[in-house]
Amino acid sequence: MLLWIAIPALVTLVIVWAVSVYNRLIRLSNMKEEAWSGIDVQLKRRFDLIPNLVETVKGYASHEKDVFLKVTEARASISRAQTVEARAQSENMLSGALKSLFAVAENYPELKANANFLQLQEQLSSLENDIQMSRRYYNGATRDYNIAIATFPAVLIARHFGFTKADFFETDEGERATPAVSFS
Repeated sequence: MLLWIAIPALVTLVIVWAVSVYNRLIRLSNMKEEAWSGIDVQLKRRFDLIPNLVETVKGYASHEKDVFLKVTEARASISRAQTVEARAQSENMLSGALKSLFAVAENYPELKANANFLQLQEQLSSLENDIQMSRRYYNGATRDYNIAIATFPAVLIARHFGFTKADFFETDEGERATPAVSFS
């Protein structure tokens, strides 16, 4: 008689546990996706700001075509990126191109004094800080998600329902360039 009560109770307990683990994994997955959306918003804001910046610099340094081509190519590669890793590589390429663009701007004192250029440069610097904060949040959410799907016993549920490891949004710190805002 006790066996007839214990077996259904044990099965019910296992089902409740599995549902609880599955719901936690879904919550962590959604947090990771929400965090990616935050990064994406900031990257789109930067993406939209760049043509204005390039046009402003072009007005003063029209013969620097190689720099403008690199920025254009970097922006195009972002549109083609399909994964987090590919997007990170494209964003690193864009940061390097922007570094070159600002290096060119340093050679033109009248451009450095242009109010429009200074405003765009300040906006870009602010956006870079926002991207950095969004990246940290995304990587934290991704870390929590990856730990949850890899630890026992949740790994049993994660494998069964197709939860897979997520990529971090990493930047190449050597190539990453936070634009320097100089008012001198």
